[in-house]
Amino acid sequence: MNDKFFSLSEEKQWKILNAGFRVFAGSSYKKAPVGEIAAEAGISKSLLFHYFHNKKEFYFYLWEKAAEITFAVMDEYKCYEPDDLFEAMYLGMRAKIKIMKEFPDLGVFAIRSFYENDPEVAEDVQKIYASVKSKRCLGALSNLDISKFRDGLDLTMMQKEMFLASEGYLWELIQRNVPLEPERIEKDFTKLLEFWKSIYYREEAR
Repeated sequence: MNDKFFSLSEEKQWKILNAGFRVFAGSSYKKAPVGEIAAEAGISKSLLFHYFHNKKEFYFYLWEKAAEITFAVMDEYKCYEPDDLFEAMYLGMRAKIKIMKEFPDLGVFAIRSFYENDPEVAEDVQKIYASVKSKRCLGALSNLDISKFRDGLDLTMMQKEMFLASEGYLWELIQRNVPLEPERIEKDFTKLLEFWKSIYYREEAR
């Protein structure tokens, strides 16, 4: 990456990034037209590749920015502090809804990238996801009050199952071209949290 990108005004940087989020959010990695990104950002394709050496480098810079913003908002909402898993997940939902409202294309881009299967980027995406999630999840699990859970649960497997179900719910909406409406997502996800709580918590802890 060329450091000259950072000499641009913040407004110009974000114009380029938001164009990238929108185009990659609407298409697979291979089919996303870089020329469309450049045109929307108000620059030439050659200038975009002056700042970022190739499509893959730009794609992963977008991913890094998406992760940076996501975790900053999750820290703002103190998602990893509660000792109650479902309270933490509710706060995480509120944080992601804020991101959807402020950066709608970023949210879709992050979900689409998780399911990307292009061999040029898919393996690296999964490695980054695994690294980041393991660090975050380990910290969250260490804070939990495990006395609330039913006996014999594999907490790591439980959290993985809930993560995949949550991401799968959003991915299904994207695949069906259903708008990610924050109010609908909050309603559906709150019901899902109550369902999980009824399964995994002791009756007296629900």
